Amino acid sequence: MKYDFDTPVNRRNTNSLKWEVAKEELPMWVADMDFPAAPEIREAMQKRMDHGIFGYSVIPDAWYEAYLGWWERRHGFVMEKEWLHFCTGVMPAVSSLVRGFAAPGGKVLVQTPVYHCFFQVIQKAGRQVLENPLIYEKGAYRMDFADLEEKTLRSPDGYDDSVQPPEPGRKNLGPGNPGTGGRALRKIPCACFVR
Repeated sequence: MKYDFDTPVNRRNTNSLKWEVAKEELPMWVADMDFPAAPEIREAMQKRMDHGIFGYSVIPDAWYEAYLGWWERRHGFVMEKEWLHFCTGVMPAVSSLVRGFAAPGGKVLVQTPVYHCFFQVIQKAGRQVLENPLIYEKGAYRMDFADLEEKTLRSPDGYDDSVQPPEPGRKNLGPGNPGTGGRALRKIPCACFVR
């Protein structure tokens, strides 16, 4: 099936968080795209709507199978079903993780540039943002390990991180992410473990 990603859709005055901005402003978001959902998605939603009852639902095995299969096919990364916890979105998940792993008043390390809502979630949870800016050079970002070490190992109030590298032999989990080769990722938990 051919999908149309080119026809402009006017989303102003539709209560769109992205587009309720000044007329001359052009919002540049990542997760909110400006083309209609695929017909297959709309058909599945319509089928659910036609049922007419919208009570609480369990997470079906098909969700787990789709998620696990995508990671294995796309990145060669094999997960267990028990590792997954359904969440309604990225930011609610980040909020839960911040509240679960960082003490009130504690610091949460953020590698900038990053989506601005990460700052809001951390601050609203009563935690502090500790920035570890990525270095941009030759058209690419890389991690600043000297700054990361300074802020995790040498800082008197420190920082706890739960990032884990992929197991040896597995493909890189984030091929487009800055500095996420195996060697780069292994440095992060080492620094945090020592702290």
